[in-house]
Amino acid sequence: MEDGEGKMMIGMQGETRDRVRDQRIERIEELVSPAKLLEELPLGEERGKAVVCGRGEVGNVLDGTDDRVLVVVGPCSVHDPAAALDYAGRLAELSRDLSRDLLIAMRVYFEKPRTTTGWKGLINDPHLDDSGDVNTGLRMARQLLLEVLDLGLAVGTEFLDPITPQYIADAVAWGAIGARTTESQTHRQLGSGLSMPVGFKNRTDGDVQVAVDAVRAAAAPHAFAGIDDNGAPAILYTTGNPDGHVILRGGRGAPNHDADGIGEALARLRGAGLPERLVVDASHDNSGKDPARQMLAAGQIADQVADGNAAIVGVMLESFLVEGRQDLGQRSDLVYGQSITDACLDWDTTVSVLGQLGDAVRARRGE
Repeated sequence: MEDGEGKMMIGMQGETRDRVRDQRIERIEELVSPAKLLEELPLGEERGKAVVCGRGEVGNVLDGTDDRVLVVVGPCSVHDPAAALDYAGRLAELSRDLSRDLLIAMRVYFEKPRTTTGWKGLINDPHLDDSGDVNTGLRMARQLLLEVLDLGLAVGTEFLDPITPQYIADAVAWGAIGARTTESQTHRQLGSGLSMPVGFKNRTDGDVQVAVDAVRAAAAPHAFAGIDDNGAPAILYTTGNPDGHVILRGGRGAPNHDADGIGEALARLRGAGLPERLVVDASHDNSGKDPARQMLAAGQIADQVADGNAAIVGVMLESFLVEGRQDLGQRSDLVYGQSITDACLDWDTTVSVLGQLGDAVRARRGE
């Protein structure tokens, strides 16, 4: 073979390899390492103590040694950190007033699983323009978490991308695995290694058994591929998470927050030999994503708490400054403090609902 022909064949083979490996990759950018971001935006000793304390309090509510109800409340998703921080300031003050009866954690969600397409959340698209500036999104997300902690609030968030926790999980007191990923082995393994209590939502079709199975799976040790603090590929070995629990969110337009739905879920937990405890989401299919119905669902949950149901250990609410939702358009046209994903309760209604939940806890105590 002539040298020229050999070089041509090698070149063709190289092109073939490129087409096989990266045929649909437009470009690759370096991702900031967890260690670098944590160095830029450190948690610090005082915030670290607050996170550990918050996780402990959540754990105590889950196991019944604390008779309060956990309430994870906040925007469906964060798209405007300034508005989210405004909301956090109000919630922090209210949380102090209700602290005897409710353990309030702010819902600070940065990742949005999509059924088809749509805005994927602040981390993936911080500029709301499909530019995919993930490095900026991670910095914005971590900065907001630190500011929320500085207000004295515990933080709850959903983990979607299995790499993301390395950047933000140290600031989180309560985590969730969503309805679309509860059945995923990747997310069950992730839950087994997270340092905070983790709730698994029932599937979007209403299937609760997959969430029960997820709690069992996450309680066991696992080994899986991931990244270390320096961003290098690594095998992560976990010990299992004993603080897993089921979150009821309804499914296929049907609620499961009523007495029958809660009774069925508890029976499944009992059959699996798991602690009989539930967090109930008043939004999603339990309200049809309608803020008015979310308020009604929260009221029905509160009634069950007041009647003495100690298995309801937590409630989730989607709430922001302004009621409803808006479509994502030009940033200058967006209504301040209104969701661009699911419709939310407004602030005044949120205050009322939280007061009702606090009353229910006192009634459960017999006060």
